[in-house]
Amino acid sequence: MTTADTAPVSYPFNMPESLALSEEYDQARNRPGLLKVRMTYGEPAWLVTRYAEARFVLGDQRFSRAESARRDEPRQSEGSRDGGILSMDPPDHTRLRSLVAKAFTVRQVENLRPRVKELTHELLDELEAAGPPADLVDRYALPIPVAVICQLLGVPTEDRPRFRVWSDAALSTSSLTAEEFEANREELRAYMGQLVEEHRRAPQDDLMTGLIDARDVDDRLSELELIDLCIAVLVAGHETTATQIPNFVLALMDNPGQLAALRAKPELIGTAVEELLRFVPLGSGAGQARYAMEDIEVGGTLIRAGSPVLVAVGAANRDALRFNSPGTLDITRTGNQHLGFGHGVHHCLGAPLARLELQEALSALINRFPKLHLAGDVEWKTEMLVRGPRVMPVGW
Repeated sequence: MTTADTAPVSYPFNMPESLALSEEYDQARNRPGLLKVRMTYGEPAWLVTRYAEARFVLGDQRFSRAESARRDEPRQSEGSRDGGILSMDPPDHTRLRSLVAKAFTVRQVENLRPRVKELTHELLDELEAAGPPADLVDRYALPIPVAVICQLLGVPTEDRPRFRVWSDAALSTSSLTAEEFEANREELRAYMGQLVEEHRRAPQDDLMTGLIDARDVDDRLSELELIDLCIAVLVAGHETTATQIPNFVLALMDNPGQLAALRAKPELIGTAVEELLRFVPLGSGAGQARYAMEDIEVGGTLIRAGSPVLVAVGAANRDALRFNSPGTLDITRTGNQHLGFGHGVHHCLGAPLARLELQEALSALINRFPKLHLAGDVEWKTEMLVRGPRVMPVGW
C-alpha cells in the first residue's frame, strides 16, 4: 500500500474540442495505486480511474459529498459550487431525493414516450422544411429535453433563452470570477423564486407544484431547498441530454459500421444508447469530489481522512478489466453496467428520462435521414464541465 505524497499533476486531461479520452487516463489506470492531481482551483486530490475502485468510492458512504462545502474543493472555476442536492449526504440527500424521485420512475417516464416521439418528428419536419445545412444542436438536440423538462417542472418553454444563459454559466469553467458566478446563481434563484410564487397562486399538475406542497403543507424542505431543487432539475434535466444527442451522432458517424448496423436493426437502440453512454466521455474532467471521512484504502493507496477523491467516470468506463475491447464502440454489447449515470446514492435521478429521450432522438434522426452527414465545422463548447458541440451543421 502506498501513501506517497508525490507532487500532484495538472488536471483535467481531456481536450474540450474532442470526444476523445486522453491517453493520460490509460497511464493512470495502468500505474500502481492512485494518481494525485491538482485542478485549477482547490486542494490536491486523488484520482480514481479504474472501474472497481470508481464503483467503490461512489457507493461507499464513508466518502462524503457534504464535506466539500467545508473544504477547498478541487474545481475548475474560481466560484465554489453549492451543488444543492448533489452536495448532500444522507439523510438530507434522501429527504430531498425522495420528493423528486416519483416523477422519474420508469413507469412515469414511459408515459412521456409518445409525446417525445411526436416531438422528435415535429422537429425533424421543421428541419427538413428549412433545408440543409441545419444546426443539429439548436434545432433538434436542445429543444427535445428542454420541452420535456419544462413540461414536467412547470417552466415556460419560451423562457429557454433566459435560463440557457444561466445554465451555461452554472456549468462554466471559464474565467467567471467568484462574484460573477455568485451573481449568476442569484439571478437564476430569483427567476425560479418568481415561478414558484406564480405556481403558489395558480397550482398546476406538475413537479413544481408537488414540491411546493411538500414545502408549504408538509414542511419537508426549506424555501431555498425548494428553489435550488427546481434549479437542479431544470439544469441537469436538459443540459447533459442536449449535449449527448449530438455527441452520440458524432460517435456513430465516426463508426459507420455501427451506424449501419443500428439502421438495419432499429431494435438495437436500447443497447446502442447504453454503449454510447459507456463509450463517450462526457466530462472535461472528474468533478464533485468525495471526501474520505476516515482512513480508507482505495486501489492500493491509503486515503487519509479529510482527503478528497475524484472519480473519472469516462476512464472507468474504458477499463479493460471490466469491459472487453473497451476502446471499441459495440452497439450489441450486453451486460453493460457502465457508470455513465454514476453509482450509489447520487446515481442520476433522471436516468430513465435521459435514456428515453436519447433513444427516441437518435432513432428518429437516423431513420429519417439515411444520408445524415456533417455539413460544416463543429463549434465545440469550451470552458464547460461537459464536452460537446455548441453548433453542429448537418445535411441529409
